[in-house]
Amino acid sequence: MVEEQPNVATKEEVTAALEEGLYCIGCGAKMQTTDKEEAGYLPMSALQKQLESEQLLCQRCFRLRHYNEIQPVSLTDDDFIRLLYQVSEDRALIVYVLDLFDFSGSTIPGLPRFVGADNPIFVVGNKVDLLPKSLKANKIKDWVRGQLKEQGIKPVDVALTSAAHPANLDAILASIDELRAGRDVYVVGTTNVGKSTLINQIIKSKTGVQELITTSRFPGTTLDQIAIPLDDGRSLIDTPGIIKAYQYAHQVADKDLKYVLPKNEIKARTYQLNPEQTIFIGGLARFDLLTGVSDQKTSATFYFENNLNLHRTKMVGADDFYEKHHGGLLAPVPKKEGAKLIGHEFKTKTTADLVFAGLGFITLPAGVTVKGYAPEGVAVFLRKAMI
Repeated sequence: MVEEQPNVATKEEVTAALEEGLYCIGCGAKMQTTDKEEAGYLPMSALQKQLESEQLLCQRCFRLRHYNEIQPVSLTDDDFIRLLYQVSEDRALIVYVLDLFDFSGSTIPGLPRFVGADNPIFVVGNKVDLLPKSLKANKIKDWVRGQLKEQGIKPVDVALTSAAHPANLDAILASIDELRAGRDVYVVGTTNVGKSTLINQIIKSKTGVQELITTSRFPGTTLDQIAIPLDDGRSLIDTPGIIKAYQYAHQVADKDLKYVLPKNEIKARTYQLNPEQTIFIGGLARFDLLTGVSDQKTSATFYFENNLNLHRTKMVGADDFYEKHHGGLLAPVPKKEGAKLIGHEFKTKTTADLVFAGLGFITLPAGVTVKGYAPEGVAVFLRKAMI
């Protein structure tokens, strides 16, 4: 008995199809067979085999999905901004996905300018499962609205969810259907906020199809717009994540992303500190308490990935301690060889969070002077306390 061979398209058929336009279902990039360094690459032989498939995958997405390997492509921040600007040309509902654990690092300054000032914005706060369960949903929503108001954004509604462990998905779907009023829906956000994971959950709930869009811990997985048809002929469109180079996800080796992008509820760690004490946050960041509150010990609560080691020591000799132990006791460390931690000094006027963009935050009382250290280019700043 002769085994039936799968259909393989000819090179001429592939060439003709490429000219008409083929797109990777995983990242949205236009398929091509000529340049390994560019988005959408797949060898001709592999594309000949895939051509009849309804789920074409470029080599990058194939390796990411099956081997958890990431291949860099030559897209710049300007490319992502240009793709996002295209949203403003359409009348649509904008679903703005934000990372509640890395809120400030996941916002897009000037968002209405990119997506159209007249397009309504529905905010979905993702990764609520990382925050302490004692934190009430309404308090989180009020805090989100307050933060967005400072940026000139007034959302039509705010919802909370966890894309990885779906919560409130039915309510979010109902809100989207009501708010879009027959229009297209664009899902926007920065890298690693969980946009594609959220869309995959929506697709799964509607069709039963799992993992249609490529998702991973790696920044910049979606490279172009991916459109999913809706029942009324309109589309749900996943847009590329805006890359923010100052986030920690871009400062660490791939193997250390697990310390930067937590998967489980963050357990608060509180220290009673005297002035001139230091806490090292792995080998990635450092916190100094310069002056505390009067004669009392200062309570500082740390919210970082649970497996990221915190080490207390004295400010005197802390520089030498870091040089001696970084990469060992103080691990992980920035991937850039010889990277130094740069200090940023602040004085709190009210209860505030000292934020290390993309890594975590420390909640501090009013009236203390502190210094936060991070690799050059990483944002460190104060904000109104979330918790």
